[in-house]
Amino acid sequence: MPSYRASSFEVPHAAVYALMTLTVLASGFCFIQAGGPAASAELLYRYGGMYSGAIGRHEYWRLLAYGFLHVNFVHLTMNMLCLVLWGGHLERRVGPAYFLIIYLSAMVFGAVIGNGIHSTPYLTVGASGATSGILGALLCLWILGKLDVGFDFFAINIGLNIAFALGNSRIDWGVHLGGFAAGLIACALLDLIEKANPYALRCKFPEVVKVNLTLLACVAAVWAWNGQAQAIAAGMSGWGPAIVVVVAGCAVVKAVDLVLSMRKGLAIVVIALAGANAVTILLCGLALASSCSPGWPTGSGPLDNVLVIFCPNPVLISGLAAIGAAAVTLWLCAKEISRGIEDVGFVATSLRAERSRRHGL
Repeated sequence: MPSYRASSFEVPHAAVYALMTLTVLASGFCFIQAGGPAASAELLYRYGGMYSGAIGRHEYWRLLAYGFLHVNFVHLTMNMLCLVLWGGHLERRVGPAYFLIIYLSAMVFGAVIGNGIHSTPYLTVGASGATSGILGALLCLWILGKLDVGFDFFAINIGLNIAFALGNSRIDWGVHLGGFAAGLIACALLDLIEKANPYALRCKFPEVVKVNLTLLACVAAVWAWNGQAQAIAAGMSGWGPAIVVVVAGCAVVKAVDLVLSMRKGLAIVVIALAGANAVTILLCGLALASSCSPGWPTGSGPLDNVLVIFCPNPVLISGLAAIGAAAVTLWLCAKEISRGIEDVGFVATSLRAERSRRHGL
């Protein structure tokens, strides 16, 4: 497959805009709480900052939450600038689903590696690990010969990243380097998966299907992780939930592949995903209802704020959220549904043909 020629700037796409919006909203909320353009350490800790005891206390949600919080407006601006400058190139090249996987993997493993390097108490926030992962993934594509840029692209961008970091004496190098390495490795693994997919799958999945399946997989992974942690705490083997999720995930992917290879299969898959999203939201809401009593308040700022609204009517709010999730899915995928309904065999044929043409990312 011919490599993608990167220009000096690529207009951001949907996943970059979504991540920017979530990050600005989360950081902005902290700034509003602080009453100025900077957030205190107490606020950052309360709303998800990564600290030395987080993993030991099984507060795994911080591995993601910390990446959406920032110390001040300058910190937020620099990371969002990196997300825009590098994220557009990567998302255009690998698509929004794989972009989200790389970004979130770099965020999580950057925090894990940073935590392992620290020998003293610390508190860290920011999207630096995730944005460094974007640069690592771009370097991986360049090494694989699938990104047509000169070495100066990386020399300039890595150099600027290091220069900005040196300008801040409180920079967390473990998160930066861990995120960069995670992005490079995640991109290489995704390329191997794409090379192996033609032997297991008939069709090339449309991006909306890949994104939706990725989000559902993230929810399943959180459930498995939580189940594994509880099993280990109880002195039992903790691999049961993880094995169930992996096997079920492979079965779902193959089932989607088989349906996409049929006439009108794309419409069937999208409608099924809308239903799966609704069921997932409903189950998450019912699970959250158990936190209303007797454990509420939990001591976690973000969760307590949600519970204040949620606890008076958990079933009603969960049901409305589930209906809303299904409606939003159908609205966002209206083109795919229309294309699938009108399909007399051409859509399935084109998806199979695209799969046979692709070799890697």
